[in-house]
Amino acid sequence: MFGKFKFSYLLYPLLILLSMASIEAFAHGVDDSTRNFLQNNTGVQVLPFIYIGAKHMVTGYDHLLFLVGVLFFLRSSRDVLLYVSMFTIGHSLTLMGGVLANIQVNAYLIDAIIGLSVVYKGFDNLGGFKHFFGKQPNPKKAVLIFGLFHGFGLATKIQEFELPSQGLATNLLSFNIGVEIGQFLALAFILLAINFWRQFESFNRFAKATNTALMCGGFMLVGMQLTGYFVS
Repeated sequence: MFGKFKFSYLLYPLLILLSMASIEAFAHGVDDSTRNFLQNNTGVQVLPFIYIGAKHMVTGYDHLLFLVGVLFFLRSSRDVLLYVSMFTIGHSLTLMGGVLANIQVNAYLIDAIIGLSVVYKGFDNLGGFKHFFGKQPNPKKAVLIFGLFHGFGLATKIQEFELPSQGLATNLLSFNIGVEIGQFLALAFILLAINFWRQFESFNRFAKATNTALMCGGFMLVGMQLTGYFVS
């Protein structure tokens, strides 16, 4: 009975929460206490920024859904390390560079692209590119490119608070370290869950449904962000 447990159903409550959450929550929403800290912050604050970065990553539904898609069919530790490294390099570059160079990008549009990254990964896992186009995009390059957009998503949120220049680089580095800590914690949970589920026949049986659900979650994110863009 336990072996037939449909582990993919654990994703569906998450997707239901996605549909019920506000647009702000998916635009890398910030809670009131964090907002107050960032608006009143002065000088170097290493530990608080590490904490904020880690919390932001583990509560970022778009990041988590994308990582689920990336890791879904990866089996070897080498592949996991490679893909995660590509994603990390991408979002670290644009997170740091976007803020320090003051590159202004519309947060709703960036978050819509992040939603598309979830759609892309679900579609790719379903073999959609090979089936419809006869060729699959380079998955490593795709993860790197989408990592750049995920980093811009983080950068746009940081820029909203107009942090003081004093200690900015150190605080950004601390935030990025926190993001990596949060990513590690999220990856550990995701990998444990996927590897546990992979032991059962239901993994292959419900792989298609799970990645279809990922695509649906991605489309919801895109729709919500575009709605926010046009009504804001």
